[in-house]
Amino acid sequence: MRVSYDTTHDVLYIKFADTVEKVTSKNVDADITLDFDKDGKIAGIEILDASQHVDLTNLLPVHIDKKAAG
Repeated sequence: MRVSYDTTHDVLYIKFADTVEKVTSKNVDADITLDFDKDGKIAGIEILDASQHVDLTNLLPVHIDKKAAG
């Protein structure tokens, strides 16, 4: 599992699968999208406006990759 957080855009992405060739995305909320692999398993979760939905400090001790758009 890999967690990345874009501080500039407040986007959190939780990736469950390392290599996924093709995903199907389903919006479950205006700010939350699930990505499914070809077998229908969740490959990732994207959360827009993440700081409004998740207490980011509770993700620790998971390593958070802080990426800023550049």
